[in-house]
Amino acid sequence: MQISFYTIVVVLLFLFINVFLGWLGYRRTKTSQDYLLAGRAIHPVVMALSYGSTFISTSAIVGFGGLAANMGLGLLWLTFLNIFVGIFLAFVFFGKRTRKMGHTLKAHTFAEFLSKRFDSRFVRGFIGCVIFLGMPLYAASVIKGGANFVQSYFGIPYAVSLLFFVAIVAIYVWMGGMKGVMY
Repeated sequence: MQISFYTIVVVLLFLFINVFLGWLGYRRTKTSQDYLLAGRAIHPVVMALSYGSTFISTSAIVGFGGLAANMGLGLLWLTFLNIFVGIFLAFVFFGKRTRKMGHTLKAHTFAEFLSKRFDSRFVRGFIGCVIFLGMPLYAASVIKGGANFVQSYFGIPYAVSLLFFVAIVAIYVWMGGMKGVMY
């Protein structure tokens, strides 16, 4: 498969932008609050867009799209409900209050937030375990979808595309934390 000059330029531009944004996040990250919460200084709209792009990522778009392709386009209502209920309603009805409570409680993670909100160490441990067990599965589905895209688009072996995709994501998350991801 022959890759066009324009594709190479776009990929190199994409990589440059990712490295630059990761570096920018790195330069602006001084504390653990900066790394985990972007210093609590990110505008709520940017936070909502970031959450939305994470929530409706490869697993939802590719997963539901692939399922709809196999079982009929009538299943696309699942994607709509996923977006509407999971993002829009969550942020419209719960976002502002949850953000204010998290700031008041000085919570850095969701498990810490629930633990402080309900004054329960059990809740913190339980939610921490759920996230510890569930996040790798979710991340694996997103990374698999991205690696499949890179493999099919560029015609390279899956192992190479997987390594390439994971390296890009790991570098900008490691460098810039939440700021790098948000940027």
